[in-house]
Amino acid sequence: MSGTDVMATRSNSFDVGAARERCRRFRRRILDISQQVSALHIGSAYSCTEIVDGIYFGLMRRNPDGSSPDTFLMSKGHGCMIQYVILEDLGILGRAELDAYCTPGGRLGVHPDYGNPGIAAATGSLGHGLSMACGMALAERGRRTGGMIYTVLSDGEVQEGSTWEATMMASSLRLDNIVAFMDNNDFQSLGRTSETHPSFYPVAEKFRAFGWEAVEVEGHDSRAIFDAVAGRTGGKPLMVVAKTTKGKGVSYMENVPIWHYRSPNKDEYQRAVRELEAAS
Repeated sequence: MSGTDVMATRSNSFDVGAARERCRRFRRRILDISQQVSALHIGSAYSCTEIVDGIYFGLMRRNPDGSSPDTFLMSKGHGCMIQYVILEDLGILGRAELDAYCTPGGRLGVHPDYGNPGIAAATGSLGHGLSMACGMALAERGRRTGGMIYTVLSDGEVQEGSTWEATMMASSLRLDNIVAFMDNNDFQSLGRTSETHPSFYPVAEKFRAFGWEAVEVEGHDSRAIFDAVAGRTGGKPLMVVAKTTKGKGVSYMENVPIWHYRSPNKDEYQRAVRELEAAS
């Protein structure tokens, strides 16, 4: 499809109230799924909930038939539960498919698999997503579709050398149709990034040195996320360093490393339900 054939639109504003309610609902859906499996990456999904919601409902354009000329790539594969529940909300995945998450015969696993509806690439082997985003962005430019590539990276995988190779390539090729978000929750699995790799910071300056436009935002502020992209200068790939909280939305999960990969027990589940309901 050529760029002239695409009648896609994106809103010039962002309904923060609607985003807040969606994110609360998405967290509750993930919480409910957690009671069907022994473990899932709940803390990792909660930290990037507002980011992924903002991409799908604020930034990605929509054609009249609901499809999009833009692509979302979840480089942070272990955060895919938030992508799954959003795809369910959009009608791209069915409820039964999410209910069968990580069960025998189910199609959805711990990390996204290419071939499943709405999944652009198999990710979770961290450090490769930005390279794939570069290839997608270059292809879109060659086809002159005007398609944007949105991707979410973890701050842990940004330490991978392959990420910096892709960073250098994106700016060298002037791939200004890439918008990347770093889920900067300051945790890499069970340790704080600022403690294990203090030289990682200030990370935004490093992307600027590699030829990117880079901004820092509060990663749970939906309007700030939208405005950071809407107000970009342009001409360069954009990195949005989003300061987030692992386990955001449930007090006993926030910044507690064990919630990287765990399911709440019955009592913890009920407490989380009460907190999420109170936030509505």
